[in-house]
Amino acid sequence: MIPVNRRRFLAMALSLPAVASAAVNVPSLAGGADLVETMLARAPVPRHSNELWVLVDDQEAALSVFRGNALVERFVPVSLGRSGAKTQRIRGDNVTPLGEFRINRFNYESQWRTFMSIDYPTPPHARMALEKGIYSQADYDDYFDYYRRHGYPPQNTALGGAIGIHGLGSADPDIHGRYHWTQGCVAVTNAQIDRLAELVGVGTRVVIR
Repeated sequence: MIPVNRRRFLAMALSLPAVASAAVNVPSLAGGADLVETMLARAPVPRHSNELWVLVDDQEAALSVFRGNALVERFVPVSLGRSGAKTQRIRGDNVTPLGEFRINRFNYESQWRTFMSIDYPTPPHARMALEKGIYSQADYDDYFDYYRRHGYPPQNTALGGAIGIHGLGSADPDIHGRYHWTQGCVAVTNAQIDRLAELVGVGTRVVIR
């Protein structure tokens, strides 16, 4: 059972401008359901007809930029975590987290040419971690306390952090074209990250499924 104050903050966090464009009704975890998977079922839909948003498809190894339902640009192949993509990620497991995110920072001096940080772990990821025993109640409370103070999630919990979309920098393009090689991020070529940086900005919604 989610305490009333936590439930209220969870809805609030998901409705912040840096997190979502509109309030989201968070489903319960009755029966041990995968909360992120439940929310992903409705995530690949534009919030409005003119929304610019990004879809990363694990099965197709593709990153697509949409304006509403219209495809603007598509980048293939992209590389994800070397251990695959899952709704539940643990620090150091090299998994790309599935879910619905927002770009919250750009680093143009990254070793990966440009790094677009996303707001992982989200409140639904934190809730799942509590349900699965990855977070203690104290960890869960600390997560929301940090989020409330800073406006973005902590990056040093058991769920890890520093997840984003980035270029290759000096990495081998041949390996990129053949394998998933990242520690959990979404990687595109240097030319593609330059183009993507022209299209998106802080607050752009990113769906990884």
